[in-house]
Amino acid sequence: MLFKPGDFVVYPTHGVGKVVSIEIQEIAGYKLKLFVISFDRDRMTLRVPVSKATTSGLRRLSSRKKMDNAMETLKGRARVKRTMWSRRAQEYEAKINSGDPIFIAEVVRDLHRKAGQPDQSFSERQIFESARDRLAHELAAVEKTDLEVATEKLEELLQAA
Repeated sequence: MLFKPGDFVVYPTHGVGKVVSIEIQEIAGYKLKLFVISFDRDRMTLRVPVSKATTSGLRRLSSRKKMDNAMETLKGRARVKRTMWSRRAQEYEAKINSGDPIFIAEVVRDLHRKAGQPDQSFSERQIFESARDRLAHELAAVEKTDLEVATEKLEELLQAA
């Protein structure tokens, strides 16, 4: 069994959730064993067939080492391509939905605005906040702290960069 009830997991397109239970349901005449995952932030419950867990991208929380690498990524220089915003926005969304904390940290780093820089457009701010929140949720779960503390830590790293 990959996960047990009470484990925190990451589903690529939804972020950090908690395995509530493992149940067997009959769907279209087939008995399926399902992970029942609760995402408190979205007030959503997701059922993932146990047999499809790995192919769907469901994974354990990142290791502390991987989160440290993601934090290092935040300290780097922003790498903004000179392509159209719509194309960059698609790339950023793909990175966020990959569920990889290092890719998500790249998006946060690239879209972060320091004081004195021009303001972000509405869509830039939305993507930035989505990426920051996703990263903060996983950081909070890995460090066993609350979301505000994790978000503050991210903001401090971004300001220091």
